[in-house]
Amino acid sequence: MILERFYPDEYLDSAYGIDFQAWYERGYRGVLFDIDNTLVPHGAPADARSKALFARLRAIGFCCCLISNNQLPRVKPFADEVGAYFIENAHKPSRGGYREAMRRMGTSRADTLFVGDQLFTDVYGARRAGIRSILVKPIHPKEEIQIVLKRYLERIVLYFYQREKRSGL
Repeated sequence: MILERFYPDEYLDSAYGIDFQAWYERGYRGVLFDIDNTLVPHGAPADARSKALFARLRAIGFCCCLISNNQLPRVKPFADEVGAYFIENAHKPSRGGYREAMRRMGTSRADTLFVGDQLFTDVYGARRAGIRSILVKPIHPKEEIQIVLKRYLERIVLYFYQREKRSGL
C-alpha cells in the first residue's frame, strides 16, 4: 500500500513517555528529535522538561541531535540549552539532514532512532534515511496553517496505520 511509506515504527503519546533505557539496551546509541510540537509547543524555548530529558539521555549514554526545518535563530538556541547537536534548515523529508545528523553523532542507521510529530516530513524522512521512527502526538494544537492542512491528511494515513496495527498485518 502506498500509505505505508508514511507509517511510523511506533506511535506514542509523547516524546517524554518513551522508554529510552530500553532502546539503549536494544543497541540504539543516537536519537534525532524534531523540536516544535515534539519537545515543546511551536516556537517555545527549551523548558525544564526538555532540558531534563536530554540530561537523562546523556546519562544513559545517548548522543542526541535536533533536526529541524526551522532556521538557525530558532534551532541553535534550543540546541545550546539542551546540549545537543543540531541540523537547521534540514529540508525534511530529504535524507541529507538525517545522514548529516548521524555523521555528527557518530551513529549509523542501525543504531539511530528518530522522534517527531509529523508524518510527511519527520517520519517519511526517517524512513527514507533508513532510521527507525517514533511518531508522537503534537504537544499543542496551535500550528502554522500549512501544518494544520497537513494534519487533515495525516489523520487519513493514521487511520489506515492503526487499522493495520489492530488487525496484525
